[in-house]
Amino acid sequence: MTNTVQTAVVGVTGYAGAELARLLLRHPRLKGKAPVFAGRVDPKDMGRGGVPLAEIHPELVDSKGSGQLIQQPFSWELLDDLGVEVLFLATPHQQSREWVPEALKRGLRVIDLSGAWRLTEAANRAVYAFEDDDAELAEATQMQAVYGMPELHRKQIAQAKLVANPGCYATSVILPLKPLVAAGLVDLQRGIVADAKSGVSGAGKAPTAKTHYMYAADNLSAYGVFSHRHTGELLEQIGVDSGEIVFTPHLLPIPRGILSTIYVHFKEPQTRVSVSRVYREFFTGSPMVRLYDHSLPQIQYSVKTSYADIGFQLDSDGRRAVIVSCLDNLLKGASSQALQNFNVMQGWPESEGLE
Repeated sequence: MTNTVQTAVVGVTGYAGAELARLLLRHPRLKGKAPVFAGRVDPKDMGRGGVPLAEIHPELVDSKGSGQLIQQPFSWELLDDLGVEVLFLATPHQQSREWVPEALKRGLRVIDLSGAWRLTEAANRAVYAFEDDDAELAEATQMQAVYGMPELHRKQIAQAKLVANPGCYATSVILPLKPLVAAGLVDLQRGIVADAKSGVSGAGKAPTAKTHYMYAADNLSAYGVFSHRHTGELLEQIGVDSGEIVFTPHLLPIPRGILSTIYVHFKEPQTRVSVSRVYREFFTGSPMVRLYDHSLPQIQYSVKTSYADIGFQLDSDGRRAVIVSCLDNLLKGASSQALQNFNVMQGWPESEGLE
């Protein structure tokens, strides 16, 4: 593997795009190889070649000239001319659905932060209501997609042409549940309850009636009950059916961060040692997961970091557990997970540029 690669980011104007830009600009392997930023450019900015990054995200300006970088008008020809090898898409779901087949045709490796390619089963994808002009091509593209959670699919990601970055809520629930379910400890007939709460940035940058300050501040609300689009990811990646898990997301009146509280029953009584052993064996070689032995994670410990934090407590009889999982929805729930996938694809240390 080469130590240099030309990347491009489409969708840098959003919250996740900004974090992705920051990580790529500071990545030790990419010194002298700043990302190409591309996207929509207003006609009034065409005369100067695009929009300076300093105007989009002033916080990214540094002494190395990052503020002079420009978001240029997107075109495939631009990516070809600048020698782009890896394309990050932080674009709306339908846009990614339309662009990825063309990107693969042109020989690009793609890391897609949208939900366009995360779901293998058509019934689960129905929540997105995708409109594919060429259904056969879309299905063939879907077959190439690897779910971008290195802790589960590291070997496949290393060889992938298309990595579908997981959803933020999904990451916060899959990581704590998968090891226990895979080990056969969980009594699925008793059901799993995943109660998740996210900061407002999880809804994206475009304001809505339920994300503006007057609605979200001093409030806590449930939404997407039995219908949230991340539910399909839980079913496919954990290996449960829809009758075995209830997932309820909530909107927290904070800028960023997710806390998921998960309730499980065990088939047989467990001890702290036995549960900890399952987690530690499963996450061996997974540097971006932190396991808490004697306390429970909190949002303040994981926010603005690239870690997923997991802790648990057992009932006195060892038959039930409450698991708490925390992460930053813009980082491990989006951009830093994308960079983690990028590292794996390049054959670099998984945590490089993230710790």
